[in-house]
Amino acid sequence: QVRLQESDPGLVKPSETLSFTCTVPGVSLTTNTFWSSISQAPGKGLEWMGATRDTVNNYHNPSLKSRTSISRDTSNNQCTLQVRSVTPQDTAVYYCAGGNGLDEYEYWGQGAQVTVSS
Repeated sequence: QVRLQESDPGLVKPSETLSFTCTVPGVSLTTNTFWSSISQAPGKGLEWMGATRDTVNNYHNPSLKSRTSISRDTSNNQCTLQVRSVTPQDTAVYYCAGGNGLDEYEYWGQGAQVTVSS
């Protein structure tokens, strides 16, 4: 079973950029799999933030698109979500997930707590 590995941004200051990296061990990023970043703020449900499928196609949550960027490092099997101009409302547990669609998740990471605070 593939277990995704997430970076641990930890504490991020307001107005800074959050970088969240997912490493996919044993599965090539060149397969037709959607690799998503998902967050869950305290007391709220899961929010899909964006995904990458290949070197050309990235997908963004429309409500976050102005603040998010997605990149991929195929040689290291990593994909990174960046969220610019963070606020305390971006405090959440962030997850990596992978699957055959934007809302189909076969693989999960364990989650990383990100706190936005000065």
